[in-house]
Parts: sequence; structure tokens; C-alpha cells
Amino acid sequence: MPVDENIKKIFEEIGDKTLICVTKTIEPERINEAIGAGAAIIGENRVQEYEDKCGEILPCETHLIGHLQTNKVKKAVDFFDVIQSVDSLKVINNIDSRAGDIDKIQRVFLQVNIGNEPQKHGFRLDRIEEAINEIRSLKNIRVEGLMCIPPFVPPEQTRPYFRKMKALFDEIKQENRGNIDIQELSMGMSNDYMVAIEEGATMVRVGSAIFGKREY
Repeated sequence: MPVDENIKKIFEEIGDKTLICVTKTIEPERINEAIGAGAAIIGENRVQEYEDKCGEILPCETHLIGHLQTNKVKKAVDFFDVIQSVDSLKVINNIDSRAGDIDKIQRVFLQVNIGNEPQKHGFRLDRIEEAINEIRSLKNIRVEGLMCIPPFVPPEQTRPYFRKMKALFDEIKQENRGNIDIQELSMGMSNDYMVAIEEGATMVRVGSAIFGKREY
């Protein structure tokens, strides 16, 4: 199906939840087609890739959803409205410093390693509250959500991980104050976004279900 029809179908499925249109490897012309069809937020995995094509993309909200290396923090803060993939205190301190340099309050999500997988980035479940307590002192950060990438399993098997994330989300929201204002739970991708929504996602990150299978 064409991009606009795919977008329409997904909006019908997700209702009032927020769609992040994942544009990794997608050329500006097709990204603009998605924006024209109502995709108000795009998500990019790599800072450099977004920098290379951003001049040709229509105005929209931009989220970084891929791993952020410390040497890319400066550009990430310059380019993105929201950095969803904050996965360590080192990275968030660097983000705060750069945001302070340009007088910006950087909106971020904290990435949780919900499956406790050694090869994946993110805060461990048992360290997230400790991290939030440290983040409270930062002046140029606002934490607006949590994000996760569950283990690579069949869609229905992601349910326990999403359920665990929702419980964490509900618990942490009770402690919102100051620069901690968690309102969004970003989880679910093209293969499992409906499971994620059933388990409490407020935001889903969908790419191949919009643009088709990627060619690398």
C-alpha cells in the first residue's frame, strides 16, 4: 500500500495514541509524503543520517530513537526536539551541559533495558529510580517519558515486558516534580505496536509498517 494509506490504517488502529514515524534509511521525499499524510513526529536512529537529510524534510517534531554516542551529543541537542534514547547518566550529563551552552531545555526519555539484556543499552530496572534522583539536579533537562526495546521475541511474547514497563511508568509518574514530568510511555514497533498499546503504551515507533521493508 502507498505510504498515505499505511499511515491512515495505523492511525485508525492506534486511536488517540501518538505515532512516531521511524525514518531510518528513508529518503526525504517519502518522509515528506508521510508528514503530508499526518505523521507529525519523525524518529531517526542516527544523528548523522538525520543531519544529512534534514534540510529537505518538511517541518515536524523530531525524536532521536537510536543509541546516542557521547561524541554525537552536541549535534543531537542541536537537531532533535526529544532524545528518547537516554541510556546512562554520563550521556544525560553531557546532554545537560550542551543544552546549557545553547540555553535550551532538552526534552528526553529514559531508555530502560527491560529485558536486562547485556548487549542492549538502557538503565536497568533496579537502577532507574536512583538515576532519576540524580537527574533532578540538572538544570537543562526535562524528563518527559520512558522508552524500551523488548527482547527480540514473537509479538505476543513481548507482552510481559510491556506490562512490566507500564508498572514502572505508573510508579514513577507518582514522583513527578521539577524537571521530572513523565507523561509518555514509548514502546512497540512495527511488529508489536498493537500489543504495546494493549499493555499501556502512549506512543509507538513504526517504520516498516509505513514504508515497507527497508533495503540496507
